[in-house]
Amino acid sequence: MATTIAQDSTIDRYVAEINKHPLLTREQEVALALRYRDEGDLEAAHKLVVSNLRFVVKVAHEYRGYSLKLLDLVQEGNIGLMMAVKKFDASKGYRLISYAVWWIRAYIQNFIMRSWSLVKLGTTQAQRKLFFKLRSERERSDRAAGDGNIATVLSIADRLNVGEKDVADMEVRLSARDFSLDVEIQDGARQTHIDLLSVEGISQEERVAEMEERQLLRGKVFEAMEHLNEKERYIVEKRLMADEPKTLQEIGLHFRISRERARQIEGNVIRKIRSVLAESGFERSAA
Repeated sequence: MATTIAQDSTIDRYVAEINKHPLLTREQEVALALRYRDEGDLEAAHKLVVSNLRFVVKVAHEYRGYSLKLLDLVQEGNIGLMMAVKKFDASKGYRLISYAVWWIRAYIQNFIMRSWSLVKLGTTQAQRKLFFKLRSERERSDRAAGDGNIATVLSIADRLNVGEKDVADMEVRLSARDFSLDVEIQDGARQTHIDLLSVEGISQEERVAEMEERQLLRGKVFEAMEHLNEKERYIVEKRLMADEPKTLQEIGLHFRISRERARQIEGNVIRKIRSVLAESGFERSAA
């Protein structure tokens, strides 16, 4: 409650400040726009922006239903206004705000969609339309369906001229907002959402310890390999530690020995490595 009051007070002060800048006449607006376009006069561009800031606040108010801070919406709308000033062509005969309102809405809408979910929204024109029109159309359609009835997804899709699946998917995505797992379940409570998550498998500490043990084990295996001959090292590298181990037949063909002889060498290698690991305290890993 206190936060809301503070925000309202801040926006009131902001509105009072921007209202100090007078509105421009059509002639003044054209003159400033030409100075900026032809001469790059930044002061002229600044006057065009500040004289229209009040309209950004008006547009931003239309999007307060998305539970975002009004000042954040205004800030994004201001960026849209500045982009409109940059691209404005006064020779076409329309006023700046008539052209700028499209840019203001576009920047505010993009901000809302970025803030709504970590999952990307509005990747198609139909999805963007649904994001901003679905709730109001749902309310209208449900009222038209009569007391106790709700409109079908198909009827809403027909009204908005989009696919039935698009409507169904967007209703699911709009039904809940993302939230931080670190947020308290209730104000003042010590329990957070992450406390309610069940933990399966090993903990992060156990996982790190396991990785460290594996690295030590690998190091000891390489130490043991220093005492092996060429055939034994080849078997360790190509069979015992390889992602795609060679078969005993392939090893035998490589050294021109029998498969049985290759198996005997492999057995000797494993015993030698186990002996080294046992001396280093890795008896269980070597088993």
